[in-house]
Amino acid sequence: MAVTPLDDRILVKPEEAEEKTKGGIILPEAAKDKPTQGEVVAVGPGKLTDAGERTAPTVKVGDKVIYGKYAGSDIKIDGKEHKILRESEIFAKFV
Repeated sequence: MAVTPLDDRILVKPEEAEEKTKGGIILPEAAKDKPTQGEVVAVGPGKLTDAGERTAPTVKVGDKVIYGKYAGSDIKIDGKEHKILRESEIFAKFV
């Protein structure tokens, strides 16, 4: 299924949560931290300004980004977890 975000929204595939600690302890589902990093899968056309012009997004497909723990909305696409975030909810991208 193809998904195209609208306006300044960005579709991100989160990284998998850690299965075990550095010390080797296996974590149950309830103890795993929510992922805060992921890969950009799709990008909307950009935010519409008051003047009616679109501002180009600062991220592109394939970028690795960092976002807030509780940011965006969780959705499933073809059975896989994804997040839809506003561009302002992305804190940084890896270079």
